[in-house]
Amino acid sequence: MTLQSDRAGQGEQAEQCGQTVHCGHTEQCEPVAHRAPAGYADRIEALVRDADPGAGWAVGGPDGPDAVVEAGVSAEAGAGAGAEIGAADRSGGSDVGGLVGVLAVWPVIGLLVDAGELALHTPLAAYGAGAGLPAGTTAHHLLTHGPGVSPALIGLTERLCGGPLAGYAAERIWGPLGMTRTGFAADGTLHAPAADLGRFLSHLLAPAGGPVSPAWTAQSLRIRTGELLPARGLLWNPAAHGSWSHGEGPALWISPRGRRWAALLPGIPSAPLRTAFGDAAFS
Repeated sequence: MTLQSDRAGQGEQAEQCGQTVHCGHTEQCEPVAHRAPAGYADRIEALVRDADPGAGWAVGGPDGPDAVVEAGVSAEAGAGAGAEIGAADRSGGSDVGGLVGVLAVWPVIGLLVDAGELALHTPLAAYGAGAGLPAGTTAHHLLTHGPGVSPALIGLTERLCGGPLAGYAAERIWGPLGMTRTGFAADGTLHAPAADLGRFLSHLLAPAGGPVSPAWTAQSLRIRTGELLPARGLLWNPAAHGSWSHGEGPALWISPRGRRWAALLPGIPSAPLRTAFGDAAFS
């Protein structure tokens, strides 16, 4: 395991989201109002329909979604602002196992950091965790190491929370945000509908209040790896158009500066669709 940069000098003190934030690289920039381009949801609907008719997706801003299409539901043309296209299956959501890191681990770690129960640059051994990892490994290393979430990071959160991640995330994150259809199945797979992903992302762009603090979001959505490549934040990766992303199959994007977010639940994972969808959502 090669450890990413763990420079404490890169700042535990982050700017508040909605004020001044780092928007993708090293420059600072002021957020702009959420103004979705006219007809952009219609263009995204056509793009996804042609490439992957069974995919789910959602786009919006801090006030909520501009459009939501649940996976497996045929979308009707003309996704207007705030529209939910089609009738979603209320019994459950899509398999979003690839998003466990950002939907469960990342916000719970934020709660622990905000409460002073976890310091990102303190070796895991100080918390009785990290067995089998190189000496000196920290939570910061694991949060910036790769596209997925390390089992060691899940183990650390469960140790500090005093119980299973699934229950803690449901009680402290998903429940307060109204993500009533997000949860782990009996086989351990995380499921969520596009609408719940929209609730989560809208919250990240909202002012203070709620389970994920603006300070934690701001700490995470900036380069935390110094000059090492690939550049990464804390489980979020810089993406096109000043946005940040997480996930290679099911995927989330957020742009604090643009005050916009997007979520894609593909029926068939496709790198070209992922790229085209991100471009359409933020360009």
